[in-house]
Amino acid sequence: MKYCSECAAPVTLTVPEGDNRPRHVCTNCGTIHYLNPKMVLGSIPVWERDGELKVLLCKRAIEPRLGYWTLPAGFMENGETTAEAAIRETEEEAGAHIALGKLFSMLNVVRVQQVHMFYLATLLDLDFAPGIESLDVQLFSEAEIPWDDLAFPTIRATLELFFADRARMRDAGADYGFHAHDIHRAMRSDDAS
Repeated sequence: MKYCSECAAPVTLTVPEGDNRPRHVCTNCGTIHYLNPKMVLGSIPVWERDGELKVLLCKRAIEPRLGYWTLPAGFMENGETTAEAAIRETEEEAGAHIALGKLFSMLNVVRVQQVHMFYLATLLDLDFAPGIESLDVQLFSEAEIPWDDLAFPTIRATLELFFADRARMRDAGADYGFHAHDIHRAMRSDDAS
């Protein structure tokens, strides 16, 4: 941040009185600008028929990670709930209509100041198509997931947790859990979201 959004004067990075972290503070009006983590919301849209479960993935049409596969997700907007953001992103990126389930995963990606949250979701129909940010949208069984071509560590972690819960459900009659994790794996310079 270089300029104050209140008066357009330059800001300086300093620890304000009574605070314990450096903040961008306006040199003219004294406004303290708090920069906080961005929320990324998405869904795990599934289609299940005759005992076969498939997950809907989108191939990215934008950087970062152009051409790699992801769950439909994106940045939360002001004025919407986390659930509304997950539904909107699924519609925008995959053109998919979903029934949203419970929150499944929350992954802290501290190095890029983001929190990624994914909801369980059921596809209401097979009427889906790539949105403007997607090159392709496809259903994949667990064995078909393009594991080596997933866009981000949060996507891999969420899918691994999802399929592990699914296996426990088959073996022990359990239900999907809620998973909170920190993602620490170093990423390539083009792997920023």
